[in-house]
Formats: sequence, structure tokens, C-alpha cells
Amino acid sequence: MKKGTLIYNPIAGRRPAARQREIRKAVEVLRSAGLEMELTPTAGPAMAHELAEQAAANGADFILACGGDGTINEVLNGLANRKVPLGILPGGTANILAREVGLPLDPVRAAAQIARWSPQRIPLGKATWRTDGGSPNGAPSQNGSSSRYFISVAGVGYDAHVVYKLSLKMKLSWGVAGYIVEALRQAFRYPFQGFSCRTDDGQERVVTFAAAQRARNYGGWLHLTPNARYFHDRFNLCLFKSKNRARYFLYAALVLARQHFRLKDVELVEARKLCCAALAASDIIRFELDGELAGTLPATFEIVPDALTLLVP
Repeated sequence: MKKGTLIYNPIAGRRPAARQREIRKAVEVLRSAGLEMELTPTAGPAMAHELAEQAAANGADFILACGGDGTINEVLNGLANRKVPLGILPGGTANILAREVGLPLDPVRAAAQIARWSPQRIPLGKATWRTDGGSPNGAPSQNGSSSRYFISVAGVGYDAHVVYKLSLKMKLSWGVAGYIVEALRQAFRYPFQGFSCRTDDGQERVVTFAAAQRARNYGGWLHLTPNARYFHDRFNLCLFKSKNRARYFLYAALVLARQHFRLKDVELVEARKLCCAALAASDIIRFELDGELAGTLPATFEIVPDALTLLVP
């Protein structure tokens, strides 16, 4: 690998000016190692997807993504089902992928290690859902549906509503603390509507929050599904079933203690495919992919084997 493109989000994280200085230092480290690097900032939502596709088409040997989980998600959607490797320079709020594979959270230190990383083919998750006129966060198809790949988590229900309500200003200013504050606020406001989840073994459950995970970490530091791994060809699902908002405070306490799986109304399940639908046509149930709002139910989440080449230590 000699020719690379570094795609970065200039407003990711809580210190964008300092982050850009770190990115330039990271590029200097890469160039000093003999790599030919092109530095490409994003200029708006979904642009990283296009930049990754263009870089791959123009002959880049590898693509580096520097930003949060949302930026990484956009880049991998431009590289899915291609052979061009993706490397991560952490630079966002949660950095789930970086934490999961043991990368330094400092982009300059991560850049200094890239020569020792190796390419690994991994599965991805893929969400498909109905849309009206296409979705800005998905790839529209001719039959009126959108699809999008994800690498870490798909969250349906409560957590997606938190993402929906979280302001960009709070996200940029407060980081992970902003999510916590908004989650507490929505615990008193969200109606905790039930929706159906049907797994590929034919079982159907009614839940109020579902997390389909490919990573052990949720939000960067919680452990909803301790057995999840990026290299596994399945989802690890964590399903919360209560409609009682007070019950969610108990869920939160036991998740922090890593004891939530002991509750009868919390279920951990493995599956390769998950179909979710609202119980009533008037119910609006949102879902997020890798921490970014994506769409509303009904939606299908499935594993796509051998979908991405990832550079890992």
C-alpha cells in the first residue's frame, strides 16, 4: 500500500480546530513513512460516502477515515463489497470501532502504527427499509426502498429517538455527555411503543428497544451484548420488552452493572436477520445505524458476509 486517501470530518469531536491540527500531523507521519497521501475533508452530510467511492475508483490503495462513527459509516458505505482496505484514525464522540479493535484514540499515534496493521475481511450489517422519494442517509432503489450498511450497531426504538432529539449543538459541545442528558430527558417523554422483532429462526417478539450489535461496546462504553464481535457472521441482539418508563431506569442501572441479562424482560439473542415492524400503522418507530438516524420501521437488518476489508492491528 503506497497511495492513500484520508477522508475526515472537520467538525467531528469536541475540539474541531485541535482535531484538524492532529490530522495534519497524522498526514505528516504517514508521508514520512513513504506513503503518498491525499487529504480530503467532507463538506456536508453523506459526502464521505461519495469521496470514498471516488478515491477507490481513482486507484487509491487504501482509504483512511478520521472522524466519529457517523463519518466512518459513510466511508464504509462507499467501500462495501470492494477490495480497497479501510483504516480508522479515531476522531469523534464515541469511537466504537476504534475501541473495539484496540486502536489508539489519538489519530497521530494511530497513524504511526498503520504500517503494522493487516487487512482483514469482515461481514457488515445491512438495513433495508421503505422510503417515500428516497432517503438522504441511504441508497435509494427502484422499488421505493433504501439500504445502508453498518459496522457496529443498529438501534431501534428508544435510542434512535434520543438520536433524533439530540441537537447538533449539544452533540458537538457535550460529546457523550450530551447523549446521556438527552437519554434522561427522553426517558420521561418517550412513549415506549412496542414493535415486533422477528428473527431468522421464525421467532417473533414484541419489544420497546432493540440493539442489533456487531460490537461489544454500545455508545463506546456500555456492554449490552458482551459476545458480539466484528468478525462473527451474526448479530448479537439485546431486546428490552417493558413499556413501563420506570422500568427503563432499572434497565440502565443493570446495564451499568453488566447484569441486565438477568432480567426476564431482557433477552440476548443471536441472529443473522432481523425484521422489525410497528404494531400500528400510525406508530412512528425510528432506527439508527452506527449512531446516526437512518429511517423508520418497517425495516430488515441482515448480515452481509465478506463485505469490507478493514485494517486492524
